[in-house]
Amino acid sequence: MNFRIGIDGGATKTEGLLVDAAGAIVARELAGGCNPNVAGPDAARAVVAGVIAALRTHAAARSPGAAVTHLHLYAAGNRPYWRETMAGLGGGAQVFTADDSHPVLELATDGAPGLVLHGGTGSFVAARAPDGSIHYAGGIGWRFGDPGSGYDLGRRAIGRGLLELQGWQPASPVGAAVRDHTGLGATADAGSVTRWYYQHAEPNRQVAALAPALLALAGTGDPIATGLVAASAGDLLEIALGVAAQLFPNRPLASLRVGISGPILQHPAVQAALRDRAPFALRPVEGTPIEGVRRLLVRAA
Repeated sequence: MNFRIGIDGGATKTEGLLVDAAGAIVARELAGGCNPNVAGPDAARAVVAGVIAALRTHAAARSPGAAVTHLHLYAAGNRPYWRETMAGLGGGAQVFTADDSHPVLELATDGAPGLVLHGGTGSFVAARAPDGSIHYAGGIGWRFGDPGSGYDLGRRAIGRGLLELQGWQPASPVGAAVRDHTGLGATADAGSVTRWYYQHAEPNRQVAALAPALLALAGTGDPIATGLVAASAGDLLEIALGVAAQLFPNRPLASLRVGISGPILQHPAVQAALRDRAPFALRPVEGTPIEGVRRLLVRAA
């Protein structure tokens, strides 16, 4: 009996599957994050190598002498790093590495041409062109712009909240949420709130942590929160529209298969904002990324 190994790796967790030739799951392994930009290259390699070793052990126990014929890694981080790293971990298997957007795209389009928009910790647009080629847009990180991500929602909320505390915008629940998140009290001014966010030991985490509060306010119909959420998701939609125009120039956009993935884009308030602007139907993606990995393993030649 032969087996295939597939891994979905991100900043917070690494999940691996061992499947048989028919795609049935034989074993699973879960470990910490493996994004080399976060954990460091040596630690990231150790995490992935550990998952592979554990899955190979499961394969040997299930069928002594069995071979692992395919080894796929779909991971965030540096692409050349992962290609080089996985080349040394293949152990005779056919190795394939790609962005962690591929499994999400597989779930969204089921192998057909189309797009997926993802918004969670980070954001991206992935697409499969009519010729089957895979394309990736956005996902450039918080420093340069990740519209539709948790960080981007928090950043927009803080920007609005600080203007309110300065007295240049009317007070709103958004400004109160930004101030309350600091724990500085109801009398905190713009200067003290600004210093708190800038001087915090984990500023990025604190900025992104405001996203749930902003989404909750948008869910109640708060106009300021709704506007901020719509602007963030709308910027991601603009990226998707540019991708669609180039990859499908002769196809009506309304006919495209387009999925939305991640906790932010699947929030009702965000879906409502996108529906008003999107020229195509947006279908929530069902299933987890590791299921997308399993499907890609099954389809691998």
